[in-house]
Amino acid sequence: MDYFNQYLFNLIYGLSNRNFFLDDFGVFCAQDFLYILILLFLILVFKEKGTRKKLFFFSEALISVIVSRGIITELIRLFYHHLRPSFALNIVPLINESGYSFPSGHATFLFTLSMTVFFYNKKWGIWFLILSLINGIARIYVGVHWPLDILGGILLGTITAFIIHLLLNKSRKAIFIKEPVAE
Repeated sequence: MDYFNQYLFNLIYGLSNRNFFLDDFGVFCAQDFLYILILLFLILVFKEKGTRKKLFFFSEALISVIVSRGIITELIRLFYHHLRPSFALNIVPLINESGYSFPSGHATFLFTLSMTVFFYNKKWGIWFLILSLINGIARIYVGVHWPLDILGGILLGTITAFIIHLLLNKSRKAIFIKEPVAE
């Protein structure tokens, strides 16, 4: 598996440092997509009808992101020390990152957010997932992540969002399904 991971990394990272415009686009996708997707998420939250639905949508995403990115990712990195490609291969990445690389914090965050959006709005959720995947590929392109770092973040974010969504299902139904009023 390590051979395949390095092979894919070399294939994607090998395209960098050849074209100024492509490198700039790769850096933009690797760094700025996160902020664009957060802004789009906030717009989607505010477009929801009803204060309760807005609050629940936002809260579900926030809880999911805190659990996946803030807790699980950091616990994994505390016990599993996987060097970034720039340190392992002694290459100069297009952007600077520090710390351990597995799982990708960006991929974990974005796929958690994307899956939560998908649960509420399938059409926008698919766009979020596509843009999150582009961010993951860009993180490899700029030399700060291995392909398995991205895959780990995708799985962690997706599974966490799904579990949180299931755990909140009963609360969601209680909030959104109005009980008949007794006369």
